[in-house]
Amino acid sequence: MSANGNTGTGAPPGEMVIRDVADDDMEAVREIYSHHVLDGLASFEEVPPDVAEMTRRRDALLEQGYPYRVAVRGDRVKGFAYASSYRPRPAYRHTVENSVYVDGNTQRQGIGRKLLEDLIEKCTAMGYRRMVAIIGDSANQSSIRLHAEQGFEVAGTLPSVGFKFGRWVDSVIMQRPLGDGDETMLDV
Repeated sequence: MSANGNTGTGAPPGEMVIRDVADDDMEAVREIYSHHVLDGLASFEEVPPDVAEMTRRRDALLEQGYPYRVAVRGDRVKGFAYASSYRPRPAYRHTVENSVYVDGNTQRQGIGRKLLEDLIEKCTAMGYRRMVAIIGDSANQSSIRLHAEQGFEVAGTLPSVGFKFGRWVDSVIMQRPLGDGDETMLDV
C-alpha cells in the first residue's frame, strides 16, 4: 500500500464497496483512527496506536469471529467498522458493541451509514440479538444521529467519564435490537 492509503484491492472508480478488511488496509485504518484519536472525541485514546497494534487488535477480533469491515472507494479505504464483545461475561454473549470510523476528509457522504448498515446486517446474520454503541462526547450529534437513523435508542449518558483535550467528556450509550431481539428465547 502506498503512503496515501491506496490498497490496490479496491472498488471501481467512484463506487463504494464494503468488504472484509485485508492486511493491506491496515495503514489506512491506522491513519483514519489516528485522526479520531488526535483531533476528536470518538475515541478516548490519547496516543494513536501504530500499525502493528491496530493489526493485533483486528486479529484478536477476527479470531473471535467478529466482523471487521472497510469502506473502499476506488482504491482508497474511506472508513472502517467492526463489532466486538460488549462485555466479557457469558451472559452478554448475544450482545455486540459497534465501532465506526470514517476518514476525516470524507465525512457526511454516507460512508458511516453504509458501514453501520452492513455491520448490523452481518451481526444479525450471525445470530446476535442486541447492538450497543458507546459514543464519545454527548455533543457528537453526527454519531448520535447516525445511530438513531439506524434504529438505535439512547439508553443513557455517563456524564464526565473521560477527560481529554483539557475538558470532561460524556459517553452516550445507545442500543438497538438485532433480529428478534429479546422477543424470543434462545436455545442455549
